[in-house]
This record gives sequence, structure tokens and C-alpha cells, in this order.
Amino acid sequence: MSTGWRLAFVGDSALAVRALDDAAVDANARVHALAAAVRAAAIDGVRDVVPGMRDLVVHVDPRRCDIAAVERALTSAEAPMAAPVDAAPVVTIPVHFGGADGPDLQDVAFACGLTADDVVARFTASPCVVHFVGFQPGFPYLGPLDPALRLPRRTTPRPRVPAGSVAIAGEYAGVYPSASPGGWHLIGRTDVAMFDVSRAQPALLAPGMRVQFVDVDG
Repeated sequence: MSTGWRLAFVGDSALAVRALDDAAVDANARVHALAAAVRAAAIDGVRDVVPGMRDLVVHVDPRRCDIAAVERALTSAEAPMAAPVDAAPVVTIPVHFGGADGPDLQDVAFACGLTADDVVARFTASPCVVHFVGFQPGFPYLGPLDPALRLPRRTTPRPRVPAGSVAIAGEYAGVYPSASPGGWHLIGRTDVAMFDVSRAQPALLAPGMRVQFVDVDG
């Protein structure tokens, strides 16, 4: 058995693959490498491959899928975990920071001991990776967030966060695809549609993609 991941059944129609790397970013890089290996193997009976932060869920038809083939595909991804997403294309997302679009920007700056301009500069300094998607359709969990910007979630969530809001909490950044309650710190907003059912791929972002936020007013 690999020392880099652990495989277990989830019911009779899914496999959970747990990355064992100590660092979350390294674990996520491994998850994406394992997911790519399973997809590339094109194993009969594999219905879906869903990466998370540290876990990969492989949905299978137990009557058709050769589990040993899945394990061989996972083993084929045993190469060192230099981030497999480095070659992924970068999706640019323009953002209006602060003001009505980012009502928490000044509070974030104060809590972090920075100016608002410093927060924006750090946030837009380099591309981040879509670690996984969840919470609502098309909501990306992006990282790694600059350590200087990491704050707990708001003590009081908002009952309604506007669609397109760019937010941070803990180790992650995110973009709200649609209006919803939310407890993250809102630092900006984008007009880019993160989720649109009329598109062939409704979600703009998928796990493993890279994102570059750009200050359109800077």
C-alpha cells in the first residue's frame, strides 16, 4: 500500500482516497495528481472523480469496475508531488475592491495590521489554485491565501451576500456564485458569472484550475 495515500470504500459504490501529506497544500497537490491518473486510466465503471482538499472520491459501478485497476492508476501517480497544477491555464477574474463592493476590506486591513492597498496587493500578487468546489454550485475554495491575510470567519454571518462577492476566511479565498447567506469577509466583487446553467460547463472554475485576481480600479 502507498505511503502517500489511503484507500477505503464508502458504501458499495464509491472509493475514498485520503492524501496523507502533512501540509494541506501538498495534500491537495497529491489529490489532483491522483484524480488526473484515475481519469487518464479511463477505467470501465468509474462514474465520476471528485477531488476535495485532502480527499478524492471515486464513484464507481461496483458491478463493472475493477477496483484493482483503480488502485493501479493511483499507484501510477506516485511521482513526487511537485504541484501538478503549475501548468494549468490561468483564469483572470477582474475585481472591484473595497467600498460597497468590499465592505469588509478596511476591517480586514485593520485586523491584519495592513493598509487596504496592502491587502489588495497581497491578494492579487500571484495566481491561486482551486483546491475544491463546494458550499453552493460553482463556489471555489482557492489558496493558498497569503498568511498575512488569514482571519477567522465573521462572528456574525450576513443573511445575504451578493453574487460575485470575493471573500476570504481562514486559509481560503472564494467567490460567491449567487446571493446567499455567508460568514466570510467581503473584500471585493466581480461581474464575472461564476455559475451559469446556460453554459456547456456551468461552473467557471473547477478543481486544479489557477485563478489570478486583478484590481480593475487600481
